[in-house]
Amino acid sequence: MEMSKHLEFVSSGLTWTEEEEKKLVRKIDSYLLPTMWLMYLLSYMDRTNIGNAKIAGMQTDLGLSSNEYSVALVVFFVTYVVFEAPSNMLLIRIKPSIYLPSIMIAWGSLTCVMAAIHHYHHLVVLRIFVGVFEAGFAPGMLLLLSSWYKREEQSKRFSVYISAAILSGAFGGLLAGAITGGLEGAHGIRGWRWLFIVEGVATIGVAVVAMFFLPDFPANSKRFTDRERAIAVARLQEGGVATAEAGEERMGKGKSFMLAIKDWRTIGFVLGYMVIVGSSTLSYFYPTLVNGLGYTSTVQAQYMTVPIYAVAFVCTLITGFFADRVPQHRGLIISGWLTFSLVTSILVCTIYNFTARYALLVMMAAGLWASNAISLSFTGATFGSMQPEVRAVALALVNALGNLAQIYGAYLFPSDDKPKYLMGFGVISGMLCFGVVVYIVMHVLVRRSDGLKWI
Repeated sequence: MEMSKHLEFVSSGLTWTEEEEKKLVRKIDSYLLPTMWLMYLLSYMDRTNIGNAKIAGMQTDLGLSSNEYSVALVVFFVTYVVFEAPSNMLLIRIKPSIYLPSIMIAWGSLTCVMAAIHHYHHLVVLRIFVGVFEAGFAPGMLLLLSSWYKREEQSKRFSVYISAAILSGAFGGLLAGAITGGLEGAHGIRGWRWLFIVEGVATIGVAVVAMFFLPDFPANSKRFTDRERAIAVARLQEGGVATAEAGEERMGKGKSFMLAIKDWRTIGFVLGYMVIVGSSTLSYFYPTLVNGLGYTSTVQAQYMTVPIYAVAFVCTLITGFFADRVPQHRGLIISGWLTFSLVTSILVCTIYNFTARYALLVMMAAGLWASNAISLSFTGATFGSMQPEVRAVALALVNALGNLAQIYGAYLFPSDDKPKYLMGFGVISGMLCFGVVVYIVMHVLVRRSDGLKWI
């Protein structure tokens, strides 16, 4: 890139040096990425710890049937999906540094309360309300990331974001093994109840700290100087990313919703993300699947989920850094990983050796997690030209409607289908095949409509 392009911003006459911009990006990274990473780590851990609690004694203590457990999973996603778009409509108009930590404190408190349940209905009610408060977190973070970074900077940042979910799965397994094994019966409390207490308190603590570090939007964040905010807004506009300026009038909620839902890009990314998220419901059953694959000890089953996430973590980060070097090929990268996961899913349906199936499960998970990160960056970059209010709704719709897949995904691996789980892997194979087609089509359509002007 020529030096003049670094020094001039034509629309406002603002000038800055390349070193200034690099320094600004490093400052954005230092505030946003660690804070976001820790928040998402706890968010995903709170969302998925029910799987670890299930095999650590919760199912027996509450007398849960396989169907009742699936219902407890589903009700979370009903409210989670419904409240995502309304939450982002609020977030775009208020301070993320207050709003996001506040809802985190709310669901962390509810997670602690789950330690006191004694009936199936208590579990269902609490899962409903945890879904209400967690609904605002993921789409809010997607909006923040896409509001601070240029299109060609987003893949590696989204990979860092997703890596928190991956490691929360690994840490969740380690914590579950340590807590359910080490604290079983402490003070007369079952290990699975301690799991909810420890993780709920940790969530509240991280949320309080996040209030002092999480940045707001580029035009109004108090973490940055006036000049830094001006450069942050200017460099995004220069790269074709629409961003609101201080004092600018906001688009109405109804209009922004209609513009988002009618956009063909929203529809395409919803379909693609539904495939990835639906297939990734596999993660809720990792402990159960590993247990069904032959690792019959509950504690061993918890620990054997860790390598699944470890491999996915490495593959996701490598893919994210690579994708930013060739951002025009993000759709093909996603299709490639989905094809890889499709092959492993089909092989799982035909191979019944425990060790071989475990290895295939590890590889399949890597493809799904890497696809998830790049799909979000592909979506955020493509939505960059939308007005901020429209982008807020569109991102929330992609995340929300994509997560609808988790509702039926919760029924894919019933306990009476072990050890083969043919129905679950068969359905996932079909979804992955559809996903490969969707992202190839989106790759072609986005390049035709958006060209390469933002590369």
